[in-house]
Amino acid sequence: MKFVRWFEAISRCEQKGESYVIATVMGSAGSVPRDPGAKMVITADDQFDTLGGGQLEFQLVHKARELLAAHKTPQILQKLENMPLAAKAGQCCGGSVSVMLEVFIKSARPVVVFGAGHVAKALMQILGALPRQVLWVDNRAEQFPAEDELAANIQCRLLDNPVDIIAQLPAGSELIILTHNHQLDYDLLKAALVRDDFAFVGCIGSATKTERFHMRLSHEGFTDTEFSRLTMPVGLAEVGGKLPMEVAVSISAQLLSRFNSGMSDDYEHNTGVARRKGLNWKDIKQSLTLQPAGKTEQQTSE
Repeated sequence: MKFVRWFEAISRCEQKGESYVIATVMGSAGSVPRDPGAKMVITADDQFDTLGGGQLEFQLVHKARELLAAHKTPQILQKLENMPLAAKAGQCCGGSVSVMLEVFIKSARPVVVFGAGHVAKALMQILGALPRQVLWVDNRAEQFPAEDELAANIQCRLLDNPVDIIAQLPAGSELIILTHNHQLDYDLLKAALVRDDFAFVGCIGSATKTERFHMRLSHEGFTDTEFSRLTMPVGLAEVGGKLPMEVAVSISAQLLSRFNSGMSDDYEHNTGVARRKGLNWKDIKQSLTLQPAGKTEQQTSE
């Protein structure tokens, strides 16, 4: 297996929209396997580069994956760990290191795009450059580009009936409906309304199409409250234009506006602090206080 450097791993994770932790040696005392500045990257299922192996690396990977498992909403966290490298930790180095764990939590909720026409293709040019997982669904194989032309975060799904996937999507998914068929658009919207746990459901269309869909859904027993969960036409009205890329920019702007607003709201909800982020100097100074070189763990404790 090819050895992957930490900076290559970050690029991969960002392209795929995968959560990861950067572990960086910030300071050291005594004999240590790696010098300050050394880095490795840890994901839920893999690790890249090295901080010297052994118990130090094993413990850091375990701590990093605990942090990844404990946080689900998109955010960035920092945590400093002081790691003694004495016999108690299964290391014979005798020194200690301070390691910064930088946790980058990406959204686990995919953006699901139905339809592979001109607007959807333009949209993929934008979404492919963003740290979001994208599921692209259509029933026409010839409409999808070659796999090597797709960004790493985009997964194509060819389905005879795209409506079937609605029931399988995770809660919190964001749906963008851009198919070539008005009846398919309607069927997708109706299936999406049956569930009430999607973060966003948007559909391309004119005012006339919106009015007709509203009327049809009402006749099938859906309420105005349920219809209000749909965004139709999708996209920010402030972004004008009818060219495929103009429409794609409008839709992307709406998604980004919601996503970035959600990150801010999640941070305030989880911490109770709106403006202050990350570690403060007092915590950093305390965490970076290392054992003097040459002292053993037993001597320090005495």
